[in-house]
Parts: sequence; C-alpha cells; structure tokens
Amino acid sequence: MDAATITAPTVLILLGPPGAGKGTQARMLEDKFGLVQLSTGDLLREAVAAGTEAGKAAKAVMEAGDLVSDGIVIAILRDRMAETDCARGVILDGFPRTTVQAEALDGLLAATNQKIDAAISLEVEDAEMVTRISGRYTCAGCGEGFHDTFKQPAEDGKCDNCGHTEFKRRADDNAETVASRLTAYHAQTAPLIDYYQAQGVLKGIDAMGQIDDIAQDLHGLVSGVMN
Repeated sequence: MDAATITAPTVLILLGPPGAGKGTQARMLEDKFGLVQLSTGDLLREAVAAGTEAGKAAKAVMEAGDLVSDGIVIAILRDRMAETDCARGVILDGFPRTTVQAEALDGLLAATNQKIDAAISLEVEDAEMVTRISGRYTCAGCGEGFHDTFKQPAEDGKCDNCGHTEFKRRADDNAETVASRLTAYHAQTAPLIDYYQAQGVLKGIDAMGQIDDIAQDLHGLVSGVMN
C-alpha cells in the first residue's frame, strides 16, 4: 500500500458489543496499517493528566460528579487527532455512542477535510457473548487471561505464564450482568447502525470465528477502504 495514494487520514469506527473483540482487533489493525486506536475513556484521562484546556474542562465536570459533555469529548478528540502519530489514520473505539455524537463527529471531520471511511460492525451472537464473558478470569499475579471453557491453565490452579496460584474475576463478568449490558448495547447502537448504513459506510464482519480468521477478513476490508 503506497502512503502517497492516501489523500487524508483514514477514519474507522469499530462497533460491537462487550466481548466482541474490538480491542484485540484494533491492536492488530494498528500493527498492520499504522493506525492509532483512540478510546474516549483513555483520551479523557490523558487530557486531564496533560492539563489541556479541554482536559481542565473535563476535570471540572467530573469532579462535580457530572457527565462530560459531547462538546468536551469532541474537543479532546480533535486535539488528539491533530497529533503527528495520527497522520495515517485512527480507529475510534467507544465513540460515537449516539447519533448526536455521530453528527458532531461528522462536523469535526468536515472541518479538517476528513470523513468516516468505514463504520465496521463486529457481528456476534448474544448467547455466545454471555458464555465468552461470564467465563473469563485472570491471574492475580501477571494478569494472564483464562476462561472456564476455552482456556484453562495447563496445570489446574496454576498460571501458565508465571506460576501464580491466585486468580480473579471481574464482579460484572456474570451471565446476568452481561445479558443486561448486551441489551443496553443493542438499544444504544441500533440507531448508529441505521445512521452509518444511510451514509453508505457501514461494513459488517462475522466475529464469531477464530481471532486470526476475523483479522484476515477485517484486514482485507480495511485495505480496500484505504486504497
């Protein structure tokens, strides 16, 4: 792929419920295409720590116990996307979450002669997501991930990576909570699916297979978008 053929930084949006593999696939896209994954949660924390104008505004709101406004999030996103490491493009993870945010993002991109190149929906089955997430646990020593069904330690009760014998689970990684999160995700994201479908940039990827197979399909799609 010749960088000279890319007239503007690529902007990708990853959509998918908890456990669909967005983080894993985003990191693989970063390595493959030189893109930068941007998570709004991380951006907020970084902006607050750096003391930027938008970060100061976000800090004041959060200290007051209020939700950070879309305007502040957009300002933080604008500042981050202007940094040199984003010159090739970005992967937005966790933003936008609503059509109002999607419209604000369109405005931000239009101001810099950019656009959404693809909104990629990682398509999964809810029942499988409940199984995937509710079975997760990690080594308390090194953080290595395991699963009740898919990845148990080779030696029962002992981490394969560091030999630690204590493990932990997230309190919200249980079937009831996961099912509730999935319901909320679908209610929240359905309008975004329609929004990006109407724009002609919605792409679907079957995310029920092996990680490397999903990555191959995703890389083919992104390669086509960037060319």
